Amino acid sequence: MNKQMSLREVVATLSNGMTIGIGGWGPRRKPMALIREILRSDLQDLTVVAYGGPEIGMLCAAGKIKRLIYGFVSMDFIPIEPFFRKARQAGTVEVNELDEGLLMLGLQAAAHRLPFLPSRVGLGSDVIASNPHFKTVASPYDDGETLLAMPAIPLDAALIHVSRADRLGNTQTDGPDPYFDALFARAAERCYVTAETVVDRMDLTHSDTAKNNLFERCFVSGVIDAPLGAHPTAAHDAYGWDADHLKAYAALAGEDDGWDDYFETYVAGDEDGYAERAGGVRHIRNLPLPVL
Repeated sequence: MNKQMSLREVVATLSNGMTIGIGGWGPRRKPMALIREILRSDLQDLTVVAYGGPEIGMLCAAGKIKRLIYGFVSMDFIPIEPFFRKARQAGTVEVNELDEGLLMLGLQAAAHRLPFLPSRVGLGSDVIASNPHFKTVASPYDDGETLLAMPAIPLDAALIHVSRADRLGNTQTDGPDPYFDALFARAAERCYVTAETVVDRMDLTHSDTAKNNLFERCFVSGVIDAPLGAHPTAAHDAYGWDADHLKAYAALAGEDDGWDDYFETYVAGDEDGYAERAGGVRHIRNLPLPVL
């Protein structure tokens, strides 16, 4: 029942061509320690599904992504992730551009093991023109309404960052917004979680914290002890996003060797030294939570 793994062991279970979903939202609660381990690996030709943030730009810059299914790729105060912008404009990745609601419905369909879910979302918009493979269905009831049949988005693996986990696969995620992490977990054949803290067994009997258990442990294949593992994104309520780090990263997108410089400074080497390379443990833990 011990599901604890290392970053390297998790990445070793992944393979070229997989469809991988990444939890979190923009620059919030992204499993960046796992992303950095993927960046160090030989994985390629991935299909990635996300409400994207810097993880998407990094994977694009490293040539890891073949196809991207997304609702947005943004760092909030930097509206469009700059390395993603470069890849999108150069046409180096295939894209399925969705609105946030359709991405949710696609994950929801996969989570329920359904081929599609009907919706009015997207009808009459360019979402349909941008996704010519989408089909419509007629309601079987008296209304006969024409609806979009949003296809399921099944995942081979989901990568999620949580506040706490135990070795059995129970998790707790702090913060006011669960985003759609539970759907990513349930839509995937395997789900791997990085956690700020890992314990032998969590107490989920207290009503004030039990609600933070977003998905059942049966969906969790591996648990990774990764304190500060969401940096440079926020990990509510542990630390905020690192705006200075993200601004410096974004500026490198305008330089010919910008990605190589970022990789050599922050990614190359092992994950144990990342926090010091990124300013130190105290700096990261003291990052203020974003207030919008």
